[in-house]
Amino acid sequence: MAEFARVIVEVARNREFDYRIPEALRETVHVGSQVVVPFGKGEARGYVVALPASVAYRELKEIRDVAGRKAVVSESMLKLARWMADYYLAPYEISVRTVLPSAVRKQGAAFVERLQVVVTEKSRDAAALLELRKRAPKQAAALDVLLGGGPAFLNHLAHAAHTSPGAIHGLEEKGFVQIVKEKVTRDPLANLTFLRTEVPPLMPQQEDALKIIRQSIETLAPPVVLLFGVTGSGKTEVYLQAIKHTLARGQGAIVLVPEIALTPQTIERFRGRFGEDVAVLHSRLSQGERHDEWHRIHDGVARIVVGPRSAVFAPVKNLGLIVVDEEHEPSYKQEEAPRYNARDVAVVRGRLEKCAVVLGSATPALESFHNVRRGKYALAELPARVDHRQMPVVRVVDMRIEAEREGRVNVFSRDLIEAIRTRIERAEQTMLFLNRRGYASQLICPKCGYVAQCRSCSIALTYHKTTDELLCHICGARERVPERCPAPKCGDPAFKYAGLGTQRVEAILHKLFPIARVTRMDSDTTTQKGSHRRILNEFRAGKIDVLVGTQMIAKGLDFPNVTLVGVVFADMSLHKPDFRAAERTFQLLTQVAGRAGRGDLKGEVFVQTFTPHHPAIQAARRLDYTGFLDQEFEARRELSYPPFTHLVVLTLKGVSEQRIQFAGEEFVKQLQPLLGGQVVLNGPMPAPLARAKGLYRFQILLRAPLTKQITESLKQALAGFKWPADIDCAVDVDALQMI
Repeated sequence: MAEFARVIVEVARNREFDYRIPEALRETVHVGSQVVVPFGKGEARGYVVALPASVAYRELKEIRDVAGRKAVVSESMLKLARWMADYYLAPYEISVRTVLPSAVRKQGAAFVERLQVVVTEKSRDAAALLELRKRAPKQAAALDVLLGGGPAFLNHLAHAAHTSPGAIHGLEEKGFVQIVKEKVTRDPLANLTFLRTEVPPLMPQQEDALKIIRQSIETLAPPVVLLFGVTGSGKTEVYLQAIKHTLARGQGAIVLVPEIALTPQTIERFRGRFGEDVAVLHSRLSQGERHDEWHRIHDGVARIVVGPRSAVFAPVKNLGLIVVDEEHEPSYKQEEAPRYNARDVAVVRGRLEKCAVVLGSATPALESFHNVRRGKYALAELPARVDHRQMPVVRVVDMRIEAEREGRVNVFSRDLIEAIRTRIERAEQTMLFLNRRGYASQLICPKCGYVAQCRSCSIALTYHKTTDELLCHICGARERVPERCPAPKCGDPAFKYAGLGTQRVEAILHKLFPIARVTRMDSDTTTQKGSHRRILNEFRAGKIDVLVGTQMIAKGLDFPNVTLVGVVFADMSLHKPDFRAAERTFQLLTQVAGRAGRGDLKGEVFVQTFTPHHPAIQAARRLDYTGFLDQEFEARRELSYPPFTHLVVLTLKGVSEQRIQFAGEEFVKQLQPLLGGQVVLNGPMPAPLARAKGLYRFQILLRAPLTKQITESLKQALAGFKWPADIDCAVDVDALQMI
């Protein structure tokens, strides 16, 4: 038994501390145990990361307590946390905290226990029962309920028998029942019914893909498979059958999906196939539900986990397969330290735990396809839709011509209006996509040009009609709509709403098609628990004719009666100051287009744009991923951008623009001599979003063929540089967002 433990505590900053293990705790302290230790003048909770045979100091404080008899973090997960800390330049203790949900970490986290009443042998004694009915009819009534329905919770039994808990305690005193504590599992899917599904026959292309994945599961040759399949090609069924193969080998699986795609359909398909073997972990669960689901996984009760990026850390026993669906999604990137990408963490966890990893997408990230071409990943392709269904016809509508013909810029083109009308008449369904919520993107004074701006961020406020207020989509600030222009020497009451959002699209549809059933799905309409499920169930049941939404409706949904998809403003993501803008636009358009024609009826897609000849728009029109990939690869190679380099972004934030710039320049002076010749450094310079939440923002950009060429020098420079107290420096390795 170990005498010493090396511990990281949650309040420390990238330091480990040695403690002595008292005799009484030596059998329960393991690597990965959660412990309570003396720290400073008080105490702190921490995690044992090693059990060294010897330590440098003779006088050590003792561990005071240990939470449970089992380790909460496995040694492989501690190795993964160590890798994350090193790769993403984050403190080790923050990485360890990241692999454990707060519902498990926090003090007092526990299962709910309730009092359950069960009958004893005496309840079968006819003479004793007869005596009870004479002397205590209320107690006898409670006993009859138990005998007829089996064990029941104390309060439920008292209510059902129209008596008090005291009467039931009286039954226990007389020996008729026993009251025991029973652990109650808070199941997030408890009130839902899932129909069991059978395994369907696969198409030849699916069989070929599954064969490659099975080989990966059995031999780890290849260790990572990129499943590149067009929308509607049956990737999910390949996942399901690969997981079935994994379970048959006595192993478990993790399925990562973007948070936005964690829809009822996703859960239904996995629960319908695997039943109680499936656990879900996502942000919409209560803390109690997360706690209980995590322990179901940790105890080996659930062998399959479905969830967003944090589910990559699920404590699955004997892990055999990790699936990352829609692997190109930016939502897999964590925005706070450690700023990990769940897709890349999945690949590393696969290597550490010797399990297969499958990355799936209709529009893979350029980094993933680059790894295929370099031979790091194997490629499995699904080039056609299941049951030989046709891909939708994509029509690009030039809104410049529409504006010239109409004499103004309209939200909908004539062709799209007519297409929607036709679908309503045929009782077919339509999905309209616009990746901006709210009613109007700007509130403008036509007289003086004043635009309502957020006082804390360098962006315009968005008008929300339902609440009649101006909202900042960066910091969440809210303002009442002014009655007159606030600009000095103006005061004109004729405000104009410019731009558009999903609220305005919904309002226009109600005017154009008064009999149509129109519903909006965005973050404003899905704040309540279960709202996603309610809207999508109504759409599936045919109670909605037109569904308007943001990227929530762009992927992961399969509705056979949707024959029309309209992209209202395709240019919205195209002209952002980000080298990935074209890639994001192509991916989004292709994914949205894939919602059409997934049943027996042919699908049609209308893409409204003011830049119809842009390569990303044209490639999306042809649904030509390879053509777009080749063209984008050449542009990235020439400019030394990812995937041909790794990008590290340092974002400096503070209240003084001048102080940030000065501190950034001083840091660069210390960093520059440490960098090798292959590292390209730009900045410090104002960030594209120059001010947010009251803080000015500057960026320093570093690019190099290998991450280590940047991070080793950067780690050294950060250790030797003291940032002013009013300036925060955030490091984002393999950054996805340039804003």
